[in-house]
Amino acid sequence: MSTLASKVLVVIGGTTGIGLSAAEAFLAAGAKVVVVGRNAGNVRAAQKSLGESARALAGDATNPKTAARAIQTAVRSFGGFHGLYHVAGGSGRKKGDGPLHEVTDDGWEYTLNLNLTSLFHSNRAAVAQFLRQKTGGSILNMSSVLGFSPSPRFFATHAYAATKAAAIGLTKSAASFYARDNIRFNVIAPALVATPMSERARNDRRILDFVATKQQLDGVRIGRPGELDAAAVYLMSDESNFVTGQVLAVDGGWCVSEGQSGD
Repeated sequence: MSTLASKVLVVIGGTTGIGLSAAEAFLAAGAKVVVVGRNAGNVRAAQKSLGESARALAGDATNPKTAARAIQTAVRSFGGFHGLYHVAGGSGRKKGDGPLHEVTDDGWEYTLNLNLTSLFHSNRAAVAQFLRQKTGGSILNMSSVLGFSPSPRFFATHAYAATKAAAIGLTKSAASFYARDNIRFNVIAPALVATPMSERARNDRRILDFVATKQQLDGVRIGRPGELDAAAVYLMSDESNFVTGQVLAVDGGWCVSEGQSGD
């Protein structure tokens, strides 16, 4: 039997990059999937590529109604709701994020809204639905190694790091509180992965040289979106029924490598 057979899952931020790759993996493992993205073109492309076992919706994750609408779409379209994977988020660098003494008020508010408030909205909506159903379920949140393993020279966006650390704090606190309801909360924390958000880093030779000293597994390289899929499938499946409140770093060795910044 497929790992996710009979599961209906919602992916917030599931029309590109890591989220789309996860949605494809969920479908391959037997699930039905609802994905949400902001860009209408990406939504249409995702719907076409994912096929009849998926629904793709346009929506802004920072809107408190978006996740609730996606969950209700899952229930109406596929007859249930078993798990939420929150991937949506991004960099606030262009909006004013940076080192603490340079972070603007707008940059701070934008980055927290994009990465943390959106996650709050989706997690709250998922818990509310699980409680209404009187079922357990799995909530998986996207953090980053920068939330607990900083890189001061090349990745000094302190509002972003704060949101990713806060995602872990919210996840662990909620995991403790809702364990009695059999609602599980876990986190995946990647290092540098080839996504649209990492374009700045991937086009900077100094950063690539640094990353080569931090992500030394499998040929010394940037990660690929699909390399998070197996972890996501596991944490959304019944095979992880005894796992909650955990942070899994899928990081190519980032957290255990000293790194060399060079000159």
